[in-house]
Amino acid sequence: MSQVVFITGATSGFGRACAHRFAEAGWSLVLTGRRQERLEDLKTQLGSRVPVHVAALDVRDDSAVKAVVEALPGDFRPITALINNAGLALAPEPAQRAALEEWHTMIDTNITGLVNVTHALLPSLMERGEGASIINLGSVAGQWPYPGSHVYGASKAFVQQFSYNLRCDLQGTGVRVTDVAPGLSESEFTLVRNRGDQAAYDKLYGDTTPLQPEDIAEQIFHVATLPAHVNINRLEIMPTRQAWSPFAVDRD
Repeated sequence: MSQVVFITGATSGFGRACAHRFAEAGWSLVLTGRRQERLEDLKTQLGSRVPVHVAALDVRDDSAVKAVVEALPGDFRPITALINNAGLALAPEPAQRAALEEWHTMIDTNITGLVNVTHALLPSLMERGEGASIINLGSVAGQWPYPGSHVYGASKAFVQQFSYNLRCDLQGTGVRVTDVAPGLSESEFTLVRNRGDQAAYDKLYGDTTPLQPEDIAEQIFHVATLPAHVNINRLEIMPTRQAWSPFAVDRD
């Protein structure tokens, strides 16, 4: 039986890097994202090496998620690994200045979208059974608070706890669940968060060495290809040059 990986948010960042990494290993790919032209570009790049199925998808739309899953060609089911990568951060300013609409967008994408895709693919993953994996992209923000994280960090805390709870429910099915929590990572994600502000992007990554999407893709591939009896519950990854700050103290 072929190995099939289903990747959300495959058009950039971690998702795109995962598509390339799993293709290198000969896995069949189901690639989803909102930008059809980027999906087609990926299919052109990788389709000569491995089977690739692409589908434009907004994970916030549960009906669309179900339709994409139901329309999977026979060779692309059952799924061996689900990589719940689609997500975003918005509103880097303090909570009291953030737009409610942006809070809702983060909740709808990072929480509702992840739940929609997971629920739709659970039957396929359970059919695959031993060695199947659900790999959820969390963040160090889900564990460690920082100014401007507000709803983003809270949404990633949901990812962590949802992953743990899935582990409990799926015990005995052979399906593994992992929360992969990256730290400072350089990708288009940061441009989205800063509304396309290249100067803010450059400032964040200037004079340091952040993680790259390929670094995270390599760790995700490692998790998905461990022996079937091994489950990594949570994998927190920071660049060597990132650590924790002292507690903030307000002084007169």
